[in-house]
Amino acid sequence: MASILDEYEDSLSRSAVLQPGCPSVGIPHSGYVNAQLEKEVPIFTKQRIDFTPSERITSLVVSCNQLCMSLGKDTLLRIDLGKANEPNHVELGRKDDAKVHKMFLDHTGSHLLIALSSTEVLYVNRNGQKVRPLARWKGQLVESVGWNKALGTESSTGPILVGTAQGQIFEAELSASEGGLFGPAPDLYFRPLYVLNEEGGPAPVCALEAERGPDGRGFVIATTRQRLFQFIGRAAEGAEVQGFSGLFAAYADHPPPFREFPSSLGYSELAFYTPKLRSAPRAFAWMMGDGVLYGALDCGRPDSLLSEERVWEYPEGVGPGASPPLAIVLTQFHFLLLLADRVEAVCTLTGQVVLRDHFLEKFGPLRHMVKDSSTGHLWAYTERAVFRYHVQREARDVWRTYLDMNRFDLAKEYCRERPDCLDTVLAREAEFCFRQRRYLESARCYALTQSYFEEIALKFLEARQEEALAEFLQRKLAGLKPAERTQATLLTTWLTELYLSRLGALQGDPEALSFYRETRERFRSFLSSPRHKEWLFASRASIHELLASHGDTEHMVYFAVIMQDYERVVAYHCQHEAYEEALAVLARHRDPQLFYKFSPILIRHIPRQLVDAWIEMGSRLDARQLIPALVNYSQGGEAQQVSQATRYMEFCVNVLGETEQAIHNYLLSLYARSQPASLLAYLEQAGASPHRVHYDLKYALRLCAEHGHHRACVHVYKVLELYEEAVDLALQVDVDLAKQCADLPEDDEELRKKLWLKIARHVVQEEEDVQTAMACLASCPLLKIEDVLPFFPDFVTIDHFKEAICSSLKAYNHHIQELQREMEEATASAQRIRRDLQELRGRYGTVEPQDKCATCDFPLLNRPFYLFLCGHMFHADCLLQAVRPGLPAYKQARLEELQRKLGAAPAPAKGSTRTKEAEAGAAAAGPSREQLKADLDELVAAECVYCGELMIRSIDRPFIDPQRYEEEHLSWL
Repeated sequence: MASILDEYEDSLSRSAVLQPGCPSVGIPHSGYVNAQLEKEVPIFTKQRIDFTPSERITSLVVSCNQLCMSLGKDTLLRIDLGKANEPNHVELGRKDDAKVHKMFLDHTGSHLLIALSSTEVLYVNRNGQKVRPLARWKGQLVESVGWNKALGTESSTGPILVGTAQGQIFEAELSASEGGLFGPAPDLYFRPLYVLNEEGGPAPVCALEAERGPDGRGFVIATTRQRLFQFIGRAAEGAEVQGFSGLFAAYADHPPPFREFPSSLGYSELAFYTPKLRSAPRAFAWMMGDGVLYGALDCGRPDSLLSEERVWEYPEGVGPGASPPLAIVLTQFHFLLLLADRVEAVCTLTGQVVLRDHFLEKFGPLRHMVKDSSTGHLWAYTERAVFRYHVQREARDVWRTYLDMNRFDLAKEYCRERPDCLDTVLAREAEFCFRQRRYLESARCYALTQSYFEEIALKFLEARQEEALAEFLQRKLAGLKPAERTQATLLTTWLTELYLSRLGALQGDPEALSFYRETRERFRSFLSSPRHKEWLFASRASIHELLASHGDTEHMVYFAVIMQDYERVVAYHCQHEAYEEALAVLARHRDPQLFYKFSPILIRHIPRQLVDAWIEMGSRLDARQLIPALVNYSQGGEAQQVSQATRYMEFCVNVLGETEQAIHNYLLSLYARSQPASLLAYLEQAGASPHRVHYDLKYALRLCAEHGHHRACVHVYKVLELYEEAVDLALQVDVDLAKQCADLPEDDEELRKKLWLKIARHVVQEEEDVQTAMACLASCPLLKIEDVLPFFPDFVTIDHFKEAICSSLKAYNHHIQELQREMEEATASAQRIRRDLQELRGRYGTVEPQDKCATCDFPLLNRPFYLFLCGHMFHADCLLQAVRPGLPAYKQARLEELQRKLGAAPAPAKGSTRTKEAEAGAAAAGPSREQLKADLDELVAAECVYCGELMIRSIDRPFIDPQRYEEEHLSWL
């Protein structure tokens, strides 16, 4: 028994190979070479288990990789197929002649029911060795069980359905718990729900299946020999604990819907196909007298669970009168019928028999066939042998069947990972659509195939289907690889030619106006398609040539805009003197390079609009690159030309804040030529610092001198700090301007005096105005009367200076009186300060025992403290902690130094006196402790922390330190 499940390959007479419609070499197709290098693996491969039973096999079930078979009448063999070398024998312990009628194994492989011919039922759990009779089930010959896949577990079945030979459907629940001799029975309850009837009365319940839909509805399928019943109902909230009673109660007054067929085998069997473990079944097959009813299961339908039903007749030689089928199993695309001497597989898509696998007579007649839904393996057995079928790649050639049925979508789905087969399907679909005159669909399919491009194109040309040809070309274009540039250029050029020819033929025909517009929109969609953008961009030169050859300027501009070839668009508008349209394109796409290129042209025709566009572009434009256009434009010297140039330069300087010297120099030249008033205003606004002005000072001086702007020259001299030249030139313009220049060298009194003497000499010698000379003397305190006298001629009498001399004496007298008054005020102020100091020495404050620190709110007298005149009281350490954050860095360093020195200074002994020699020695060693404390008090207690300047300076300080803000923020979350 150690090798009970060691598999081996039988001889060829024992093997079955299913390859429906699939030759050994793939179909050659243009573009593919499909040679089969290895032998195709069969879909169904039969293998005999190397096992010789000690007694005849009476029943076999498999589920979840758990195999159970009954041997003789009293032995149960259980095998975990994952541990094939560890079989388990269980004795049923039957002393009577009862035989095993049927066995039922749940979807978890944990709960096994053994129905005996004596109307008894035994229960065996996978994790136990004990065979437990179900007392409540006694008297019922069980024919079928509907397991609860939603609620069933390894320890409990949940509510299940039981069908009997008397036509009754019971609800039951089993528990695997063993409670000892007086423990609870495994059958928790067993109650009747419904009775199935045929025309003659109750009929055996041959099959039961219970499912739950995604919307919460429950479905039960039950079959008799000739009928298939459906029970559909929505379970109430919390209905899991109530089982199936509510579902069947809805059919108490009327029978459920059913399918009925006249012929009968005397029994029937129901098989399901489940794609994945614990998922809902997707298809069913019901073996009955008239054939096999096959269909899909759709839990979403409101009235019936069954859909797409059809009856497949039994193959020749199979049926009630000839060789009746004994069992049926269902796979994804086939159902297998078990006969006494063979297995026949029928395709569920075509109804054709694709496999007849005969068994040797030495093994005896076949008894039954089952399927393990968890692994997909099929198991068949005789009384002396067990066989297993492997199902491999069952869907490999289903595409060919769907293709023959013209169900192209399904055919493509099942050959999606096989490019040669997919190409065959697409080619067949394209040909089918072409024959059906569905040319656009045909073109889309042809574009996905590897068929010869020329043949397909000629095919559409011969049919005069230019629209379909264009669709084919577009699809081919979209599928090209980046390296296929030549093909892309060909396709894009051909498509463009097709559209342009079509538009040219339709243009001017009033009856085809709507079709012309439709074609134009398709052409524009092609030109603007994101999928074709890369290829169109690569072929833009040839496309522009085609558009030009057809004279289609509208689409030439449209295509240039799509390709973002705005230079071509602007050039086109400029050539046709549509300057405003050209400027609109520039303004819309805001490309600085295009502005630089076309501004020299546009400024001659629309200067104001162009300058508006420049201003709208703002800092995106580099004004230096626009200066050539402005210079060429403003050379005419007309007021409008200069004004537009000046307007843009002023925008750059005043709004954009340009600092480039070239821009400022050009603005200076514009001002010098046409706006002298603005020139001086600009120079004054630029400031008087030579390091902060943005124009060239020497260029500005030369420019102003050439145009005779003396005041501007004086300003430039002042910026250059050439004060003597500034005063000399200013005296030619205005004496007051010269005076302003003379006061500029504030730090050089000698130079100021020299400049003022120049002004005085000019006033005396050039203007011969004594009063003005005296005014100069009064304006400059550095000049005295004796400095000015040499400039006057000898014939001038003293009478001319009498008033000036008297005014000077009065000024001296007044100044002396002012000094005396200030001395008296200073003396009075000193006396008041001495008096206030004397009063302050006598001021004091009272501290009560209950007074507390203003910071920590603890009693004040517990530690050293400070008392301020405002009334606030602080412990010394609390005050130090409050003051420290508000001090500047250098004071914080001084505070730490004082604390360190104070801590290191020795404390004086109580009651001791120090001699003068000791004090002198301590003073030589460093500041005393009292001096350190005084310095500390001056630094910390100079003012109240709550009432002084420290509090005022902290008004803009945040409540939370920015460095601790994130930590504080997280602490509040």
